[in-house]
Amino acid sequence: MEERILKVMRAVFDDTTIGEACSQSNCEAWDSLHHLVLISDLEDEFHVEFEPEEIAQMQDFKTVKEVIQSKL
Repeated sequence: MEERILKVMRAVFDDTTIGEACSQSNCEAWDSLHHLVLISDLEDEFHVEFEPEEIAQMQDFKTVKEVIQSKL
């Protein structure tokens, strides 16, 4: 699952160096527009739908992974 998440994040943020430490605070490309694209692409990749509260929480790789795990 981690590699699938990272694959999506790397594509959305156009950065092949993104790893598990990635967050809104240390990734310049992670702005509000890219956040929405990330959420949409993750929903497509994992065939899930996120609630608005979950979307607001998903500000780093760890939380993204936790929210997706809770949906599967």
